[in-house]
Amino acid sequence: MSMPSSQPVAKTGDSIRQTFLTFYEQKGHRILPSASLVPEDPTVLLTIAGMLQFKPIFLGQREAEVPRATTSQKCIRTNDIENVGRTARHHTFFEMLGNFSFGDYFKEEAIAWAWELSTEVFGLPPERLVVSVFREDDDAFAIWRDQIGVPPHRIIRMGEADNFWSSGPTGPCGPCSEIYYDFHPERGDEAIDLDDDSRFIEFYNLVFMQYNRDAEGTLTPLQNQNIDTGLGLERMAQILQQVPNNYETDLILPIIEKAAAIAGLKYHDCDDKTKVSLKVIGDHSRAVMHMIGDGITASNVGRGYVLRRLIRRVVRHGRLIGIEGAFITQVVETAIRLAEEAYPAVRQRQSVIEAELTREEARFLETLERGEKLLAEILQRRSQQISGQDAFVLYDTYGFPLELTQEIAAEHGLAVDMEGFEAEMAQQRQRSKQAHETIDLTVQGSLDKLAEQVHSTDFLGYTDASSYSQVVAVLVQGELAQAAEAGTDVQVILDQTPFYAESGGQIGDRGYLSGEGLVIRIDDVQKDGDIFVHVGRVERGTATPGARVTAQIDRACRRRAQANHTATHLLQAALKKIVDDSISQAGSLVAFDRLRFDFNCPRPLTPEELQQVEEQVNTWIAEGHQADVAIMPLDTAKAKGAIAMFGEKYSAEVRVIDFPGVSMELCGGTHVGNTAEIGLFKIISETGVASGIRRIEAVAGPAVLEYLNLREAVVRDLSERFKAKPEELPERITTLQNDLKAAQKQLDSLRSELALVKSDQLLQQAETVGNLKLLVAELPGVGADALKTAAERLQQKLGEAAVVLGSVPEAGKVSLVAAFSPAVIEHKLQAGKFIGGIAKRCGGGGGGRPNLAQAGGRDPAKLPEALAAAKQQLQQALG
Repeated sequence: MSMPSSQPVAKTGDSIRQTFLTFYEQKGHRILPSASLVPEDPTVLLTIAGMLQFKPIFLGQREAEVPRATTSQKCIRTNDIENVGRTARHHTFFEMLGNFSFGDYFKEEAIAWAWELSTEVFGLPPERLVVSVFREDDDAFAIWRDQIGVPPHRIIRMGEADNFWSSGPTGPCGPCSEIYYDFHPERGDEAIDLDDDSRFIEFYNLVFMQYNRDAEGTLTPLQNQNIDTGLGLERMAQILQQVPNNYETDLILPIIEKAAAIAGLKYHDCDDKTKVSLKVIGDHSRAVMHMIGDGITASNVGRGYVLRRLIRRVVRHGRLIGIEGAFITQVVETAIRLAEEAYPAVRQRQSVIEAELTREEARFLETLERGEKLLAEILQRRSQQISGQDAFVLYDTYGFPLELTQEIAAEHGLAVDMEGFEAEMAQQRQRSKQAHETIDLTVQGSLDKLAEQVHSTDFLGYTDASSYSQVVAVLVQGELAQAAEAGTDVQVILDQTPFYAESGGQIGDRGYLSGEGLVIRIDDVQKDGDIFVHVGRVERGTATPGARVTAQIDRACRRRAQANHTATHLLQAALKKIVDDSISQAGSLVAFDRLRFDFNCPRPLTPEELQQVEEQVNTWIAEGHQADVAIMPLDTAKAKGAIAMFGEKYSAEVRVIDFPGVSMELCGGTHVGNTAEIGLFKIISETGVASGIRRIEAVAGPAVLEYLNLREAVVRDLSERFKAKPEELPERITTLQNDLKAAQKQLDSLRSELALVKSDQLLQQAETVGNLKLLVAELPGVGADALKTAAERLQQKLGEAAVVLGSVPEAGKVSLVAAFSPAVIEHKLQAGKFIGGIAKRCGGGGGGRPNLAQAGGRDPAKLPEALAAAKQQLQQALG
């Protein structure tokens, strides 16, 4: 790519970001922080656009705190993951610079400021810029032509697919206008094709959100006209730094060069294939750093799966360029250094990020080895080609590079079914696209229709257990209803309520709504934005909008929830004090009968630590610490030391629950007024639920008595059965266990002796193949250990021989053993690989040493077939 000498000097990514934010701050915009990559919106897996944190404002569900805002938003998109590194501008992680107006300014200002920023601040030559507008947006066309002075032939009208933004089939939408940079103006303006990526790059998109589209497709003007823009930081860096693609900007290139150095390479000397792998490492390293930094941990579901997949792609592409061992933390250290100025949290959480990456990388390196073994088994099938499904399983499940599969297959004279592989890939892309591509502003149909009509529910439950309320709306099966008779399941919206709606881990209250001839049992309460949805069943009468009702919570359930919720706060404080001060909450459940607390910790807690934590919590309960509840600015609360849940988004004003000297947290839940009201606290279990995440389950308050009563009943029953006092039970059970082990050991010995007797009878079935002996047989009812002993004995008695034995020791289980002498192994046969392949015919697998190996299966009906196949393969190999 060539650029004229008049182009401004290159600017760093950090300076571009700051210049953008400062420019709009001077235009009256409030600089707001990037939202977490874990969005508040439950319909979106990851934050994919700068406007996502403002969705409730655009929907009219929440008032804007400021009329104008500007942000640099971290974003993750994976719907085009296969293009990462192969094109100049596809990424999984990117930063979207945006300026937003919430019913304040509109097209004229948005266009004028975007042009001023691009040409006067960033210094882009006006003659190198082309703009697009929606084909019917004459207003935008006129502003660009008459007020900005863009020549009409460089204002391109485009259709709805390109220049009309909408989040879904219904909801807020509007035309947009985009600014493109022209890398090759020398090609002339006769036929401008904005789809030509080699010439044009779209770097700024201005969305004029001015309509609402209903279910019939009708557009009506919004009450407030909004502006939503996005400028790609990486794209502007490419333009200003005069490099051929986004990857060679200072935002990513240092990460790429670090990976190249680890592999003993120099990026600019590499071939195209190696450069693609290095670009993938550079891109994904930024993505996984920010994802873990925002509290995401690797798993097999949801955003945890996205993280795991990206980490595995980094490791896999490292292998492709020759890196054999662990390396990902070295690369991510460079990514942290580049990001810490704008996002200091990544440096603060460096130890958490590196610990998660180290664990996942080690696991995946082991998985890769298993993939190599699976490929070896596939090759043993002697098929004409490797199926597309097998190649995809190797690629997706084991992270085995397709190119490596093709290379190894070619060495064995085989091809790979690429058509089948691409079909599998297409299905996965579709799944990924559906999961990550759209921002749906119209979820839950009828509830969203109410958003513009219904005011936020007034919550009275911090002080009142009942209220006199009006029914605002009744929904049956998600649809608005004018009446709901007795026996109908309903959702009821009130103007005010004492019912707590599920949030912050605490479940919703239970209780009743009652009026003239009407009773509705409420089993749960959920929140949709700021609207409380009471879920229940009409017990008597008819529920109708406008009815006046008394809303009464179940006080006993509320007291239980309060005890459990306060106990979670005390539990976190005790964990920080006794185990590690860096422990933070990763999730929780506050129910009426129990509590669950998830926290980051790389190891299990010892029994002594659990006992100390439990004793500390009960000490604080007994001391009777009074709750101090206050509403204050977020910055003030943090300055006072209030604990916030990592990754949680808080408003400017927050509620602080303070038990002085013990615990102070930001929390919107309900709590006891004094810790003494809890009574008792008992830990039930401590387990691991994800990599680096531990879980404590416990009970507090009245639930402790119920728990102890249940345990006492169990102990009483055992005492009666064993005719022993409770304190004698451990010794009695230990004695019985020892007796059982001794009996089992004696039984196993007898079974082994019987198996040897049976096996000796098989010697006469051995056949001669060349200079070797071959014995393949079934020993019915023999366990795995006895079968192994028998196979070894038979091989020793036969001398240079191959012995394969199978058995069905119990229903639904198959055992297989292979014992090969040295002469058999010289025929390029290994017991481990051989018996593993045979076991697959019985729905299982296994392996072991070259001379002796065991395997298992789940389909006994296939054992005869498997043994016949083993005999045939050995006859061919040894003959």
